[in-house]
Amino acid sequence: MITTATTQPQIGYPFARYLNVQTAMGASFAPGGERLSFLTDISGVGEVWSVGLDARLTMPPWPTQLTFRGERAASARFSPTTETLLVSGDIGGSERTQLFLLGDDGAQFEALTNRPETIYTFGDWSPDGKRILYASNERDPRYFDVYEREIASGEMRLLLQNDAMNTPARYAPDGRSALIERRTDRYQRNQLLLVGTMTGETGTVRMLTPELTEGTAQYAYAAWSADRRGLYLLSDRNRQFVSLSWLDLETCELRFLSDEQWDAEALAVSADGARLALVTNEDGYSRLELFDVADGWEARTLLPTPTLPDALRGVIAEPVWSPDGARLAFTLAPAADTVDVWVWDTNTSTLTRATRSALGGIPRETFVTPELVYYPTFDGRQIPAFLYRPKDGPQNNLPVVIYVHGGPEGQFRPTFNAVIQFLVSQGYGVLAPNVRGSTGYGYDYQSLDDVRLRMDSVNDLRYAALWLAEQGIADAKRIAVMGGSYGGFMVLSALTTYPEVWAAGVDIVGIANFVTFLENTGPWRRKLREAEYGSLERDREFLEEISPIHHVDRITAPLFVVHGANDPRVPVGEAEQIVAALRARKTPVEYLRFDDEGHGLIKRANRLVAYPAIARFLDEHLRAE
Repeated sequence: MITTATTQPQIGYPFARYLNVQTAMGASFAPGGERLSFLTDISGVGEVWSVGLDARLTMPPWPTQLTFRGERAASARFSPTTETLLVSGDIGGSERTQLFLLGDDGAQFEALTNRPETIYTFGDWSPDGKRILYASNERDPRYFDVYEREIASGEMRLLLQNDAMNTPARYAPDGRSALIERRTDRYQRNQLLLVGTMTGETGTVRMLTPELTEGTAQYAYAAWSADRRGLYLLSDRNRQFVSLSWLDLETCELRFLSDEQWDAEALAVSADGARLALVTNEDGYSRLELFDVADGWEARTLLPTPTLPDALRGVIAEPVWSPDGARLAFTLAPAADTVDVWVWDTNTSTLTRATRSALGGIPRETFVTPELVYYPTFDGRQIPAFLYRPKDGPQNNLPVVIYVHGGPEGQFRPTFNAVIQFLVSQGYGVLAPNVRGSTGYGYDYQSLDDVRLRMDSVNDLRYAALWLAEQGIADAKRIAVMGGSYGGFMVLSALTTYPEVWAAGVDIVGIANFVTFLENTGPWRRKLREAEYGSLERDREFLEEISPIHHVDRITAPLFVVHGANDPRVPVGEAEQIVAALRARKTPVEYLRFDDEGHGLIKRANRLVAYPAIARFLDEHLRAE
C-alpha cells in the first residue's frame, strides 16, 4: 500500500504508472509492404517510428524512432514509390500543423512549410510519388485552399481557391485529378469535388455531390473501385445512419450498399480497388468486415476476417491496406489493454501485433472493462452509457465520477483511458454517458441538442446522477462531473443548473461563455460551430442566457480547471473567466494553466502534473472523512 497526501491511502499502483501506459497508432505501409511507420508516445509525446514486418518472427523487431522534435506529430505517410515519409506536426498544441519530409532512417528531415501562424493539412501523395496535395489557410485564416507541390523542385500550384473549408482527400489512380471535400456551413455537411491537377486541366472543378442546406450529407473515405468507374465511400445523405455507398462517376448518382441501424465509421479500399475493409460502430464497439470487390460490389465475396478475443474488444480505427492488398493494418483500441497497431494477413489468416505498447508496469488483468448500460432521462428516452466499477471491493454506494465526452458531435467509446482506469483502481465508479447530441445513434439523436435544445443534454447528466443513486451504485452525496472541451462546458453548465446534485467538478479546456468562445475561437472554426451552437447575430441573447459564466453565483461545488495557453479551439480566456469569477466569490477553485499545451494535455510531463492533482482534488471532496 502506498501512502499519499490524499485523505485516503492510495490502493494499488500510483497514477504515474497509468499515465505511462503507451499508445501506438496511425500505420502507413512502406512501398514494399515490409515496414510500417506509426505514431507513438514512447518518448512522452507522439513521434514517428517505424517497424519491420517479418512473418517469420513470432514478435515484431524493436522499432526505430524517426523524429525527435519533442512535439506532437499529427500524421506520417509513406510515399508510394520511395521510403520517404510526409509528416505533419504542430508546436505546443497549437494545431497549426506544418509539413516535413522525413527519410526512412530519420537522417533527412526537411521542413516544407515554415509559417507557424498558418495551418497546412496534408492530403495525399500522387501515384508516382512526385507530388503532394495539401490545404492551407495562408490566404485567409477563415478558409482553406488546396495546393499541389512538386517534391523535387519545390514548385507549388494553387489548385482550388474558395471561401470554405476545402480538404484534399486523395489523388485519382492516374494522378490527373484529385478528390476534395468541401465544408461551408457545418461539420455534418460536405461536398465532393473532382479537381484537375495536370497541365491544361489544373483547377478545373467538377461537382460530384449536390450542395444541401438542410439535413445531413456527409461523404468520407471515398476511393476508386477496381473498374475506376465509381467511388466507394461512406455517406448519410438524407438518412439516419452513415452507410457504405457507391457514387457513379459518370452520372454522379449515389447508391447505398447497406442499410444497417448503426454508423459505418471507417472504410479502406486497396490501391487496385479490389479489396474493401469496412468498420461499423455498433453501440460504441467496432465490427470489421473484409470483402473482395474486384468484380464489383454485387459480385463481392467475404475475405477471412480476424476474430478478436473479448479482452481486445473495443474500437478499430485507421484501417489501411498494404500496397499489394494482401495485408490490412489497423489501430486497435480496447477498453482494457493498450492501443496498438495490428496487421491481418488475408493470405495466411494471421493476426500480428505490430507494436507492443508498454503497460506502465501494471498487470493487464487489473484493467476494467466497462458495462454497457442504459438509463432513463426526463423525456423517457434511454441514454446509453458505459459504467466502470472496481474489480475488487465495494460495488455499490461508491463515490462516482460522471465522465462527459467532448464534441458535442462525439461519442464515448470503450477504449483504454488511463484516467478512468486509475480512478476505478482507487475505488471510484465512473459513468461515461452518451447524452443526446452524441454521434453513433442516428442523425435525429445527434440533433437533439442543437442550439435552443442545448440544455436538454445537461438535464441528461442530472438524470445520470439520479439513476446512479437510485440503483444504489453511487452515494448521492459523492457524485462529481468531469469533462473536456464541450464536455467542460457540460461540467460548468451542470454545476450552475443543478448545483444540488454535484459534490465537485473538473473542467478541462471547457467553454464558459459562448459569446467570447465564438468571438475568439479559430476563425476557420467559427461558422462551422455556429450551426451547432447558434449564431452571434441571431442567437446572442440565448447564448448569453445559457453561458455558465452568467450563472457562476449558483456554483457551490468546488471546481478544478485545466487549460492550455495555445488552445485554438477553446481559447484559454474561457478558463480564466470562470476562475476569476469564482475566486472573486471565494468559491473553491483550483486552476492549472500549461503554456506549452493547446486543446487538451498531450505531453506526458504535463499529464503527470495535472491528473494526479485532479485525483487528489477528487479524493478531498468525494472521499474526505
